[in-house]
Amino acid sequence: MDQMNKNLRTIVGERHPLLLAAADQIFGAGGKKLRPMLVFLIAHATAQKAGLTELTQEHLRLAEITEMIHTASLVHDDVLDECNVRRGAETINSMYGTRVAVLAGDFLFAQSSWYLANLDNLEVIKLISQVIADFAHGEISQAASLFDCDVTFEEYTDKSFFKTASLIAASCRSAAVFSGMPDEVKQDMYDYGKHLGLAFQVVDDILDFTQTEEQLGKPQGQDLASGNLTAPVLFAMQGSNELREIIETEFLEEGSLQRALELVETTGGIEKSRELAKQEGQKALDALHSLPHGEYRRSLEGMVGYVLERLY
Repeated sequence: MDQMNKNLRTIVGERHPLLLAAADQIFGAGGKKLRPMLVFLIAHATAQKAGLTELTQEHLRLAEITEMIHTASLVHDDVLDECNVRRGAETINSMYGTRVAVLAGDFLFAQSSWYLANLDNLEVIKLISQVIADFAHGEISQAASLFDCDVTFEEYTDKSFFKTASLIAASCRSAAVFSGMPDEVKQDMYDYGKHLGLAFQVVDDILDFTQTEEQLGKPQGQDLASGNLTAPVLFAMQGSNELREIIETEFLEEGSLQRALELVETTGGIEKSRELAKQEGQKALDALHSLPHGEYRRSLEGMVGYVLERLY
C-alpha cells in the first residue's frame, strides 16, 4: 500500500509541478484505502481459486486506478460542498483554490482513464468507465432532490449506489476478471462490492447524526441541513409529520434544525437505519459463498464487520 501511495503521488506530480504539492496533500492525508485493499483481497481470493501463485500486474494497476478515481471524486466533492477539512487535513480547494482543485480532480480522472485503457480488457474498461458516469449521475440526482420529502427509498438506494457502491462493485468484479473467474463468480464479487458499498453509505449517513462535530470534522447533521435526505431521515419521516413540515421550511426558523435532529433520533430513524446497514452487510457476506475458505475470505468477511463496527 505504501508503494501504491508513492506511485500515485508520482503520477500526479511528475508531469505537472503545479500539482506536486497538491498530490502530497491528496495522497498524504490518510484515509482507509478501503477500495484498493478490497481489490487486493478479491484478487488474492480469486487467484487462489484459479490456482494462480501471485497477482498479475493488471491486479496491481487496477488497485491504483480504483484509488485514483475515488480520490478524484473526493476532490470534486469538496469543491461542490465547499468543504475545508477532510480526514483532519485541509482540502485542496481550501489550500490552493477551486481552480487547482478542479484541475487536480480532472487530471486524476483523465489519468485513471488512460491507465484503464492500457489494461486492454474491454469488460473492465466498460465496468470502470460506467463508474465515472455514475458519480456524475449521483451528484446530479442529489442536487435535484434537495429538501424533497417525497424521495423514495429506491431513489435513495440508487443515489447511494451511484455515489459509493458503484466503484466498489465494479472494482471487485474487475479483480475477479483478471483472475480468469467464470461469470457466476464475477457476479458474486460484484454483489459483494455492491452490498458492502451500500452498507458503508448507510453507516456514513447514520454517523452524520450520531457523531460529534469534532469526530465528523463538520457540523452534526450537515447532510440534513443542506437538504440531503438520507436513510435516518426517510425512516423518521414515516413516523413524524412534524419532521416533514420542518424540512419543507428548509430550516428557516431558529432552532428548527436542532428539533429535526431530535426527531430523527426519537422516532427510530437511527435504529431502523442500523438494521438496513446490517441487512446490506449480510447480503455482502452471502455473496462470498463461491470463494475458498481461508485468510482472504476471512479478511473479506472482516471488511463487512469493520464497516458495521463504525455504528457503535
